[in-house]
Amino acid sequence: MGMDNMFSVFDISGSGLSAERVRMNVIANNIANANATDTPEGGPYRKEQVEFSSLLSKTMKNSGIKGAERLGGVKVQQIVKSTEPFNKVYIPGHPKADAKGFVNMPNVSVMMEMVDLVTASRAYEANLAVINSSKDMNNKALSIIGK
Repeated sequence: MGMDNMFSVFDISGSGLSAERVRMNVIANNIANANATDTPEGGPYRKEQVEFSSLLSKTMKNSGIKGAERLGGVKVQQIVKSTEPFNKVYIPGHPKADAKGFVNMPNVSVMMEMVDLVTASRAYEANLAVINSSKDMNNKALSIIGK
């Protein structure tokens, strides 16, 4: 494994760690606002979702293919607000209730957010495992060279 490959493993997994951390923060924000019926923008809180995009990097110098690219990690492209309709809940007497007693609640499903949080957590752990395995392999290779 060349030095370029060794560092690209850390770059790719590091970008994954960073992206999943942002995703977990957005999920935590969604859960925290799952009952917020009033926001500064007006109306109930709208669920936010993270969109990722691939990072491409130039291939190794010795590949012989001009302009060729390979995957170089992931980045957060943007954080978008969901367009799903709000949940209507019957809560007569609530200050935000309509004439029939229904309140527009955030379009956040805490159960689905928890599933997404577990998924993001597992992806974070997988990237961390790749970094640790690569670090261990590099240390073993260095110890062999040093003997």
